Amino acid sequence: MALELRHLRYLLAVAEHANFTRAAEALHISQPTLSQQVKQLERALKVQLLDRSGRSVRLTDAGEAYAAYARRALQDLAAGERAVLDVGDLSRGTLRVAMTPTFTTYLAGPLVADFCARHPGISLDVREMTQARIEAELLDDRLDLGIGFEGEHTAGVAATALFEEALGLVVGVDHPCAELDVVPLKSLAAHRLALLSGDFATRRHVDAYFEGQGVRPGIAVEANSLSVLVEVVGRGGLATVLPAPIAADDDRLRRVPVEPALPVRTAALLRRESAYRSAAARAFEERLVEWVRESGYAATGVRDGGAAAPGVRAGA
Repeated sequence: MALELRHLRYLLAVAEHANFTRAAEALHISQPTLSQQVKQLERALKVQLLDRSGRSVRLTDAGEAYAAYARRALQDLAAGERAVLDVGDLSRGTLRVAMTPTFTTYLAGPLVADFCARHPGISLDVREMTQARIEAELLDDRLDLGIGFEGEHTAGVAATALFEEALGLVVGVDHPCAELDVVPLKSLAAHRLALLSGDFATRRHVDAYFEGQGVRPGIAVEANSLSVLVEVVGRGGLATVLPAPIAADDDRLRRVPVEPALPVRTAALLRRESAYRSAAARAFEERLVEWVRESGYAATGVRDGGAAAPGVRAGA
């Protein structure tokens, strides 16, 4: 029997759902048909790929080994299809981009609008997700590019440093700290704070800073939405800690320097090391670097072992 792509997709679907019925529903085929196709694959390979003896179906050791190659093969074929459809003059194409939540507040809007205006033939799929998920989606070939932060990255994910993002104390215009030139960190204990919840990397970054300085601020509000946090701080007497550009773009907010200064972190462009780079992806990367320079952010160089990105001086 000649193996076909559907056999690989069917095997991986069963492995993902750990159940023939759920996998068949996801594939929009009947359960008997799915079972028959997987058995055909096992007969062709002369090995058992699935353990059906338990309450859930799982890959055997041989199945795990084969599934790794099957996933890679499907990813490479999908990349090949995109390469064939890729048009160098950018008259058409698609691009899948994701970024962590803080960037969607001040980067996604102007950057995406600018790119779409320059390249109206490119269809952009822009998503917001955690950095861990961005890296997983890159490796699974569900994303072309991601925007997150430098640090420890999943094997196979390359990071290109973009700019230094400064965090700052952000208050409403009527807050007692709004007109101060600087706020001593110790004095924050007297002010109520509204902070992002613990599932945000920004919150963990802020907590580590407070802990390192021996300060325990009073936290009045925790929110898992940046828009909610901005509304609360803009309307009331609470303070927060957010990336500086967020305050710059909202007339209701003021950024006040803190002493000692809040830490900075390096924003990074993320991609899969072995991924095919389409014309659309290359154009987006180039425009992103230009946008960083034009916006006046503190640019950095590449940190993944490559040369500096276009328009960015390494070590700057």
